[in-house]
Order: sequence, then structure tokens, then C-alpha cells
Amino acid sequence: MLKHRGFPSRLPGTDFQFTIRRANKDGASRLIARERFADRRPADRRADAGFLAALIVQFGDEPFERGNLDAGRLSWLLGREVVPAEEPFDPESYEALLRVDLDRAMAAFPEIFEGQ
Repeated sequence: MLKHRGFPSRLPGTDFQFTIRRANKDGASRLIARERFADRRPADRRADAGFLAALIVQFGDEPFERGNLDAGRLSWLLGREVVPAEEPFDPESYEALLRVDLDRAMAAFPEIFEGQ
């Protein structure tokens, strides 16, 4: 499992996890596209925005390996702002390639692009 050096391990000042420390001995947790409802807690929305901002700073719109990125946090963005960068896509692989769709990211989270 690739460890993304320099990537924040969590949202500062919270317990919202962005990375995992070690690989699961039973294999990678499956990535699933989770539905984001309008009534989600503000803290959850801030965690999504913070994680997406960290992905953009670290990788831009270039493909990146899933590696030690948290499956739960990725799943909230999967299929919208974060899309598979390869076919076929294996949602249970630490080596799966993903990329940020910047157009969708700007539409969904304009606040992380303000001032750029």
C-alpha cells in the first residue's frame, strides 16, 4: 500500500480521518459511491471540502493511487468529484487509480477555489 507522504492525516482540529496507518490484512475496504443528502451535518460537509481540497493540492487533476487514503472519506466523493482513472476499476484495491474531476469539484465545493 502506497503511503501518500505530506497528505494530511485528518481534518485539523477534528477526528475526521483522511488516511489510514496500515493496510487491512483482509484487503482494502470497498469504495462505494455514497449519496450526499442536503441535510448532512455542517461538520461532515467541512470534512468533505477539506479532504477534496487536500486531494487537489496534492494531486491536482492527475491520476493518483488510492494507497492509504481513507475509504470512507473517498466514498463520499466517489463518482462525482473523484472518479476512476482506469478501466476496469477495482474498488477493493489499494493500487486503484483515481483522479479529481475539477469541473465537478468547482461546482460542488466553490468555497475551496475562492481566492485562487
